[in-house]
Amino acid sequence: MEQFSTAVIVMCALAIGSSFAAGIRGGIFTLIFARLNIRLRNRLFRSLVSQETSFFDENRTGDLISRLTSDTTMVSDLVSQNINIFLRNTVKVTGVVVFMFSLSWQLSLVTFMGFPIIMMVSDIYGKYYKRLSKEVQNALARASSTAEETISAMKTVRSFANEEEEAEVYSRKLQQVYKLNRKEAAAYTCYVWGSGITLLVVQVSILYYGGHLVISGQMTSGNLISFIIYEFVLGDCMESVGSVYSGLMQGVGAAEKVFEFIDRQPTMVHDGNLAPDHLEGRVDFENVTFSYRTRPHTQVLQNVSFSLSPGKVTALVGPSGSGKSSCVNILENFYPLEGGRVLLDGKPISAYDHKYLHRVISLVSQEPVLFARSITDNISYGLPTVPFEMVVEAAQKANAHGFITELQDGYNTETGEKGAQLSGGQKQRVAMARALVRNPPVLILDEATSALDAESEYLIQQAIHGNLQKHTVLIIAHRLSTVERAHLIVVLDKGRVVQQGTHQQLLAQGGLYAKLVQRQMLGLEPASDYTAGHPEPPGNGSHNA
Repeated sequence: MEQFSTAVIVMCALAIGSSFAAGIRGGIFTLIFARLNIRLRNRLFRSLVSQETSFFDENRTGDLISRLTSDTTMVSDLVSQNINIFLRNTVKVTGVVVFMFSLSWQLSLVTFMGFPIIMMVSDIYGKYYKRLSKEVQNALARASSTAEETISAMKTVRSFANEEEEAEVYSRKLQQVYKLNRKEAAAYTCYVWGSGITLLVVQVSILYYGGHLVISGQMTSGNLISFIIYEFVLGDCMESVGSVYSGLMQGVGAAEKVFEFIDRQPTMVHDGNLAPDHLEGRVDFENVTFSYRTRPHTQVLQNVSFSLSPGKVTALVGPSGSGKSSCVNILENFYPLEGGRVLLDGKPISAYDHKYLHRVISLVSQEPVLFARSITDNISYGLPTVPFEMVVEAAQKANAHGFITELQDGYNTETGEKGAQLSGGQKQRVAMARALVRNPPVLILDEATSALDAESEYLIQQAIHGNLQKHTVLIIAHRLSTVERAHLIVVLDKGRVVQQGTHQQLLAQGGLYAKLVQRQMLGLEPASDYTAGHPEPPGNGSHNA
C-alpha cells in the first residue's frame, strides 16, 4: 500500500511538472511567433520601400500586400508551431527509445529497420509539398491582388454595374487556389498511406519476432506488451514529426518569396551625398534618352534638351504620350536614364542626397495621394518638426485655409483613405500646401489645378506668378490661361522637343503648338490630348506628391 501511495504521489508530481513545463513552453513559443512575425514584416517592409520605382511598376500591390501579411504570418506561425511540436516529440522519442532498448535491443533494431523507408517517403513528399505550397501562395497573392484592385476602384466598378463580373473573377482566382489545395490533400493522403503501411509492417514484425522471443524464453510477455505500448507511442511521435516536416515544407514554400524580397537589392541606389546650404534651382535636361523597364524597346524620350531657369515658369505641352510626365519622373529621380543627364545647379541629380533632393524639388500631380491622417499631418508629411504656423501659411498660399477652417475639426480633420473625405479640388489644394510648406527651390505642377474652380485656379496662378517668383516652376497644364503666361514653353511630340519659346513666339512660328492652341480654342481636341503626359507603366508605383 505504501508503494502504491508513493507511486501515486510521484505520478501527481510528474503530471504537475509536465503541465507547468508545457505551459511555459507554449507561452515561450507564442512569444517567439509574435516576435518572429513582427521582425519578418518589419524587414520585408523596409526592403520593399527601399526598392526602385520600376519594381513597383512590375509587381502588383495585392501581390506585395499578400507577401507582407499572409506569407509572413504563415512562415512565423508554421516555423514556431512546428519547432514546438518537434522539440516536444524529440524529448518523448528519446525517452521511449531508452525504455525500448532496456526491454529488448533485438526488437528495437527491428523497429528502426522501417525508419529509412519512412524518411525516404517523407523526403519525396516534402519536396513535392514545398513546390505545391509555393504555387498556393502565388495563387493566393493573385487572388488578393484582384480583391485589392476591385475594392480600391469600387466607384468605377459600380459605375459600370460590374459587381457580379468582378465577383466571378475573384471566384475563379479562388478556384485556382482550391485546385492546388486538392493536390496538397492528395499528396498528404499518399504520404499518410505510405508511412502508415510502413509502420504497420514494423508492428507486425514486432509481434511476430516478439512472440518468438517470448516462446524461447528470452523475453517475458509483460515486457513484450510494454514494448508494444512504447512502440505505439513512438509511432505517434513519428506521425507528429511527419506533420512537422510537411508544415515546415509549407513554411519554406511561403518563405522563399518573402526572403527573395528581403534579400533583393534595389537596382537604383540613392547614394548621393550632396546637400548644399544654398540652391539656385537651375535645371538642365541634356540629351536625355529614356525608356521604362516594363517597355524597354520603346523610347519615350529621345535626346531631350531644355532648361528650367530660377525665378521663371516653364510649361511642358504636347499631345498625349509625348513624354511630359516622363520628364517629371526623371526630374524626381524615380528612374535611371539610358542616356544624357539631368543637372540641378550643374550637378547630376543622382549626386544629391535622397532626402535633400526631395526637399528642394516638390511635385503636385493631377491626382494627389493623401494619407489617412489629419490635414496637418498631410501638409507636413516628411517634415515632422515643421511649425504649425508654417503649415497654416502654406495652406493660405494654396487657397486651402478657408475650407480647412470651415471643417468641424479644422486642421485636425482626418482626410480618410487616399483623401476620400475631401473633394478633388480640396485634395489638390492640400497637396499644393504640402509642396509649398517646404519652400522648394524647384516646384513641379503636373496638372495640379485641373480639379479647381476658376476662382481657386486664379488664386493659384497669382501665387505662381507672384509669391513663387523666386522659385523654379515647371507646369503641365491644359488650360491656355495657365500655359500662355509661362516664361518658356517647351513643346514635346513623340518623345522629342519640337519647339521652344514664349506663347507669342510659338504662335508666330506656327507648328504643333499653334495647332494645339487652335484646336483647344475651337473645341476640336480634347484637353487631355493637349496636356496628358506619358501614360505610366502598368504597376502600383505611385508618383504623386
